[in-house]
Amino acid sequence: MATEAPELELREVPGPSALGGGTRRAMELLYLIAVTDFKRTYFGTVLGYVWSVARPLMLFGVLLVVFTKALHIQSSVPHYPVLLLMNIVLFGFFQEGTTAALPSLVSREAIVRKTQFPRIVIPVASVLTALFNIGLNLIVTFIFILSFGVQPRWTWLLMPIVVLLLLILTVAVGMILSSLYPRLRDVSIIWTVASTALFYATPVLYSLDAIHSHTIARVIALNPLTPILALARRWIIDPHAPSPASLSGGTGRLLIPIATYLVVCVAAAVVFRREAPRIAEAL
Repeated sequence: MATEAPELELREVPGPSALGGGTRRAMELLYLIAVTDFKRTYFGTVLGYVWSVARPLMLFGVLLVVFTKALHIQSSVPHYPVLLLMNIVLFGFFQEGTTAALPSLVSREAIVRKTQFPRIVIPVASVLTALFNIGLNLIVTFIFILSFGVQPRWTWLLMPIVVLLLLILTVAVGMILSSLYPRLRDVSIIWTVASTALFYATPVLYSLDAIHSHTIARVIALNPLTPILALARRWIIDPHAPSPASLSGGTGRLLIPIATYLVVCVAAAVVFRREAPRIAEAL
Protein backbone atom coordinates (compact mmCIF):
# COMPACT_ATOMS: atom_id res chain seq x y z
CA MET A 1 0.00 0.00 0.00
CA ALA A 2 1.24 3.45 -0.84
CA THR A 3 1.86 5.61 2.17
CA GLU A 4 0.10 8.94 2.29
CA ALA A 5 2.31 12.01 1.93
CA PRO A 6 2.57 13.93 5.17
CA GLU A 7 0.38 16.98 5.27
CA LEU A 8 2.46 20.14 5.11
CA GLU A 9 1.66 22.85 7.59
CA LEU A 10 1.47 26.34 6.16
CA ARG A 11 2.83 29.07 8.35
CA GLU A 12 3.20 32.78 7.91
CA VAL A 13 6.66 33.99 6.96
CA PRO A 14 7.31 37.46 8.28
CA GLY A 15 8.90 40.07 6.08
CA PRO A 16 12.14 41.90 6.77
CA SER A 17 12.26 43.42 10.23
CA ALA A 18 13.25 46.92 11.23
CA LEU A 19 16.89 45.97 11.90
CA GLY A 20 17.13 42.74 9.93
CA GLY A 21 20.61 42.18 8.51
CA GLY A 22 22.67 43.49 11.38
CA THR A 23 23.65 46.87 12.76
CA ARG A 24 26.79 47.23 10.66
CA ARG A 25 24.91 46.72 7.41
CA ALA A 26 22.24 49.16 8.57
CA MET A 27 24.82 51.87 9.28
CA GLU A 28 26.50 51.41 5.91
CA LEU A 29 23.20 51.63 4.05
CA LEU A 30 22.12 54.59 6.17
CA TYR A 31 25.19 56.63 5.23
CA LEU A 32 25.01 55.65 1.56
CA ILE A 33 21.33 56.54 1.15
CA ALA A 34 21.61 59.80 3.12
CA VAL A 35 24.63 61.07 1.17
CA THR A 36 23.05 60.07 -2.15
CA ASP A 37 19.78 61.85 -1.31
CA PHE A 38 21.63 64.98 -0.18
CA LYS A 39 23.58 65.18 -3.42
CA ARG A 40 20.50 64.41 -5.53
CA THR A 41 18.43 67.15 -3.88
CA TYR A 42 20.53 69.93 -5.39
CA PHE A 43 21.77 68.11 -8.48
CA GLY A 44 21.35 70.22 -11.60
CA THR A 45 20.50 73.43 -9.75
CA VAL A 46 22.43 76.63 -10.45
CA LEU A 47 23.12 77.53 -6.83
CA GLY A 48 23.56 73.96 -5.61
CA TYR A 49 24.01 73.61 -1.84
CA VAL A 50 23.48 77.36 -1.41
CA TRP A 51 19.74 76.64 -1.56
CA SER A 52 19.93 74.72 1.73
CA VAL A 53 20.98 77.98 3.39
CA ALA A 54 18.96 80.36 1.21
CA ARG A 55 15.57 78.81 2.05
CA PRO A 56 15.60 79.46 5.82
CA LEU A 57 17.25 82.85 5.26
CA MET A 58 14.45 83.99 2.94
CA LEU A 59 11.81 82.89 5.45
CA PHE A 60 13.80 84.61 8.19
CA GLY A 61 13.90 87.86 6.23
CA VAL A 62 10.15 87.93 5.67
CA LEU A 63 9.27 87.07 9.27
CA LEU A 64 11.83 89.50 10.65
CA VAL A 65 10.25 92.41 8.79
CA VAL A 66 6.75 91.38 9.85
CA PHE A 67 7.49 90.82 13.52
CA THR A 68 9.88 93.73 14.07
CA LYS A 69 8.32 96.42 11.89
CA ALA A 70 4.64 95.50 12.07
CA LEU A 71 4.32 93.87 15.49
CA HIS A 72 7.31 95.48 17.26
CA ILE A 73 8.32 92.29 19.07
CA GLN A 74 12.01 93.13 18.89
CA SER A 75 11.81 95.69 21.69
CA SER A 76 10.56 93.15 24.25
CA VAL A 77 12.85 90.21 23.41
CA PRO A 78 16.66 90.58 23.65
CA HIS A 79 18.50 89.69 20.43
CA TYR A 80 15.20 88.84 18.76
CA PRO A 81 16.51 88.72 15.13
CA VAL A 82 19.09 86.01 15.82
CA LEU A 83 16.70 84.19 18.15
CA LEU A 84 14.15 84.09 15.35
CA LEU A 85 16.76 82.81 12.88
CA MET A 86 17.96 80.05 15.21
CA ASN A 87 14.40 78.94 15.99
CA ILE A 88 13.55 78.80 12.28
CA VAL A 89 16.63 76.68 11.58
CA LEU A 90 15.94 74.28 14.46
CA PHE A 91 12.22 73.85 13.82
CA GLY A 92 12.88 73.75 10.07
CA PHE A 93 15.08 70.71 10.64
CA PHE A 94 12.29 68.95 12.55
CA GLN A 95 9.71 69.82 9.92
CA GLU A 96 11.95 68.94 6.98
CA GLY A 97 13.09 65.65 8.51
CA THR A 98 9.62 64.40 9.42
CA THR A 99 8.08 65.53 6.13
CA ALA A 100 10.80 63.76 4.14
CA ALA A 101 10.60 60.59 6.24
CA LEU A 102 6.81 60.27 5.92
CA PRO A 103 6.65 59.06 2.25
CA SER A 104 10.18 57.62 2.20
CA LEU A 105 9.16 53.95 2.29
CA VAL A 106 6.51 54.40 -0.38
CA SER A 107 8.82 56.40 -2.64
CA ARG A 108 11.32 53.53 -2.50
CA GLU A 109 8.66 50.90 -3.18
CA ALA A 110 10.76 49.01 -5.75
CA ILE A 111 13.58 48.51 -3.27
CA VAL A 112 11.33 47.71 -0.33
CA ARG A 113 9.35 45.05 -2.23
CA LYS A 114 12.31 43.25 -3.80
CA THR A 115 15.25 43.64 -1.43
CA GLN A 116 16.02 42.26 2.01
CA PHE A 117 17.45 45.04 4.16
CA PRO A 118 16.69 46.77 7.47
CA ARG A 119 13.61 48.90 6.86
CA ILE A 120 14.50 51.48 9.50
CA VAL A 121 17.35 52.72 7.31
CA ILE A 122 15.05 54.51 4.84
CA PRO A 123 13.21 56.96 7.17
CA VAL A 124 16.32 57.56 9.28
CA ALA A 125 18.31 58.35 6.12
CA SER A 126 15.71 61.00 5.22
CA VAL A 127 16.25 62.64 8.61
CA LEU A 128 20.02 62.36 8.25
CA THR A 129 19.80 64.21 4.93
CA ALA A 130 18.00 67.03 6.76
CA LEU A 131 20.78 66.90 9.37
CA PHE A 132 23.33 67.74 6.66
CA ASN A 133 21.26 70.81 5.84
CA ILE A 134 21.05 72.01 9.44
CA GLY A 135 24.82 71.66 9.71
CA LEU A 136 25.25 74.22 6.92
CA ASN A 137 22.47 76.42 8.29
CA LEU A 138 23.94 76.55 11.79
CA ILE A 139 27.25 77.82 10.42
CA VAL A 140 25.43 80.79 8.88
CA THR A 141 23.34 81.19 12.04
CA PHE A 142 26.42 81.53 14.26
CA ILE A 143 27.88 84.08 11.85
CA PHE A 144 24.71 86.15 12.27
CA ILE A 145 24.83 85.68 16.05
CA LEU A 146 28.37 87.04 16.20
CA SER A 147 27.55 89.92 13.85
CA PHE A 148 24.65 90.98 16.11
CA GLY A 149 27.02 91.37 19.04
CA VAL A 150 26.29 88.20 21.02
CA GLN A 151 29.44 87.27 22.92
CA PRO A 152 30.74 83.68 22.60
CA ARG A 153 30.46 81.61 25.79
CA TRP A 154 31.51 78.13 26.82
CA THR A 155 27.85 77.07 26.67
CA TRP A 156 28.11 77.23 22.89
CA LEU A 157 29.85 73.86 23.21
CA LEU A 158 26.51 72.44 24.40
CA MET A 159 24.83 73.08 21.05
CA PRO A 160 25.38 69.44 19.92
CA ILE A 161 23.17 68.38 22.84
CA VAL A 162 20.34 70.53 21.47
CA VAL A 163 20.80 69.09 17.98
CA LEU A 164 20.96 65.53 19.36
CA LEU A 165 17.73 65.94 21.35
CA LEU A 166 16.02 67.37 18.28
CA LEU A 167 17.46 64.63 16.07
CA ILE A 168 16.14 61.84 18.29
CA LEU A 169 12.65 63.35 18.38
CA THR A 170 12.66 63.92 14.62
CA VAL A 171 13.72 60.34 13.94
CA ALA A 172 11.05 59.02 16.31
CA VAL A 173 8.23 61.01 14.69
CA GLY A 174 9.55 60.17 11.23
CA MET A 175 9.56 56.44 12.05
CA ILE A 176 5.94 56.56 13.21
CA LEU A 177 4.75 58.51 10.17
CA SER A 178 6.67 56.43 7.62
CA SER A 179 5.50 53.11 9.07
CA LEU A 180 1.83 54.13 9.08
CA TYR A 181 1.77 55.86 5.69
CA PRO A 182 1.88 52.71 3.47
CA ARG A 183 -1.45 51.52 4.95
CA LEU A 184 -2.99 54.87 5.92
CA ARG A 185 -2.41 57.48 3.23
CA ASP A 186 -4.43 60.01 5.24
CA VAL A 187 -1.37 60.37 7.45
CA SER A 188 0.20 62.72 4.90
CA ILE A 189 -2.72 65.16 5.01
CA ILE A 190 -3.02 64.91 8.78
CA TRP A 191 0.68 65.63 9.30
CA THR A 192 0.59 68.59 6.90
CA VAL A 193 -2.04 70.23 9.09
CA ALA A 194 -0.50 69.04 12.37
CA SER A 195 3.03 70.27 11.54
CA THR A 196 1.66 73.70 10.60
CA ALA A 197 -0.27 73.87 13.87
CA LEU A 198 2.81 72.69 15.74
CA PHE A 199 4.85 75.51 14.18
CA TYR A 200 2.60 78.09 15.83
CA ALA A 201 2.27 76.05 19.04
CA THR A 202 6.05 76.09 19.44
CA PRO A 203 7.88 79.29 20.51
CA VAL A 204 9.54 79.85 17.14
CA LEU A 205 8.18 83.29 16.20
CA TYR A 206 7.80 84.49 19.77
CA SER A 207 9.31 84.12 23.19
CA LEU A 208 7.27 82.09 25.65
CA ASP A 209 8.03 84.43 28.55
CA ALA A 210 6.58 87.34 26.54
CA ILE A 211 3.09 85.79 26.37
CA HIS A 212 0.70 87.63 28.70
CA SER A 213 -1.73 84.74 29.11
CA HIS A 214 -0.27 82.31 31.65
CA THR A 215 -2.74 79.62 30.61
CA ILE A 216 -1.64 79.69 26.97
CA ALA A 217 2.01 79.83 28.01
CA ARG A 218 1.61 76.77 30.25
CA VAL A 219 -0.08 74.82 27.46
CA ILE A 220 2.66 75.68 24.95
CA ALA A 221 5.26 74.70 27.56
CA LEU A 222 3.90 71.13 27.43
CA ASN A 223 5.17 70.82 23.85
CA PRO A 224 8.34 68.64 23.91
CA LEU A 225 9.95 71.00 21.39
CA THR A 226 9.59 73.97 23.75
CA PRO A 227 12.30 72.94 26.28
CA ILE A 228 14.71 72.20 23.42
CA LEU A 229 14.32 75.69 21.95
CA ALA A 230 14.52 77.17 25.45
CA LEU A 231 17.85 75.42 26.04
CA ALA A 232 19.17 76.70 22.70
CA ARG A 233 18.18 80.26 23.57
CA ARG A 234 19.71 80.10 27.06
CA TRP A 235 22.94 78.40 26.01
CA ILE A 236 23.61 80.24 22.75
CA ILE A 237 21.96 83.68 22.77
CA ASP A 238 20.83 84.90 26.17
CA PRO A 239 22.21 83.33 29.41
CA HIS A 240 19.60 85.30 31.37
CA ALA A 241 16.68 83.79 29.45
CA PRO A 242 14.23 81.67 31.48
CA SER A 243 15.17 78.01 31.92
CA PRO A 244 12.89 75.24 30.61
CA ALA A 245 11.77 74.54 34.19
CA SER A 246 10.74 78.14 34.85
CA LEU A 247 8.90 78.36 31.53
CA SER A 248 7.02 75.17 32.39
CA GLY A 249 6.01 76.47 35.80
CA GLY A 250 8.37 74.35 37.87
CA THR A 251 10.41 71.17 37.67
CA GLY A 252 7.31 69.05 38.24
CA ARG A 253 5.51 70.42 35.19
CA LEU A 254 8.70 70.09 33.14
CA LEU A 255 8.36 66.33 33.58
CA ILE A 256 5.28 66.41 31.33
CA PRO A 257 7.06 67.42 28.08
CA ILE A 258 9.97 65.15 29.05
CA ALA A 259 7.54 62.24 29.49
CA THR A 260 5.88 63.09 26.16
CA TYR A 261 9.31 63.07 24.50
CA LEU A 262 10.08 59.61 25.92
CA VAL A 263 6.64 58.23 25.04
CA VAL A 264 7.07 59.33 21.41
CA CYS A 265 10.47 57.60 21.24
CA VAL A 266 9.15 54.36 22.75
CA ALA A 267 6.05 54.45 20.53
CA ALA A 268 8.28 54.88 17.47
CA ALA A 269 10.24 51.74 18.30
CA VAL A 270 7.10 49.70 19.00
CA VAL A 271 5.09 50.89 15.98
CA PHE A 272 7.92 50.58 13.48
CA ARG A 273 8.92 47.14 14.71
CA ARG A 274 5.31 45.99 14.37
CA GLU A 275 4.77 47.50 10.92
CA ALA A 276 8.17 46.75 9.32
CA PRO A 277 7.44 43.12 8.31
CA ARG A 278 4.14 44.20 6.69
CA ILE A 279 5.35 47.25 4.77
CA ALA A 280 6.07 45.40 1.50
CA GLU A 281 2.64 43.75 1.66
CA ALA A 282 0.95 47.11 2.23
CA LEU A 283 2.68 48.54 -0.82
